[in-house]
Amino acid sequence: MMNVSEKAAEKAKDLFKEKGLPADTGLRVFVVGGGCSGYQYGMALARDIEEEDMIIEDRGVKIVIDPDSAPLLEGAEIDYVDDLMKAGFTIYNPNAVKSCACGTSFQTADGGGQAKACC
Repeated sequence: MMNVSEKAAEKAKDLFKEKGLPADTGLRVFVVGGGCSGYQYGMALARDIEEEDMIIEDRGVKIVIDPDSAPLLEGAEIDYVDDLMKAGFTIYNPNAVKSCACGTSFQTADGGGQAKACC
């Protein structure tokens, strides 16, 4: 369904530790309408898990995905980028046929989502 790069897993575990969170805390990954391409990625700490959420564990990190976002994230990878332009988690998504230059917004082959002004 979705996987986590080794670098992203290390950063997630470091983040949980820095914030004093339990080791079984997860990352909630979701998709909402918006961004300049139609859909926008979101990520948060998964403090509460709903019954219908999908839970994936990869490299010791729990990923929590709501059922509406799951089809749009099928086969995606969470990575951590640290270069001159930006540092942070990023998502490489094989379902994205078009993407915003900043990488937080995307469009799928079926269109979908409501585009908004570019970030």
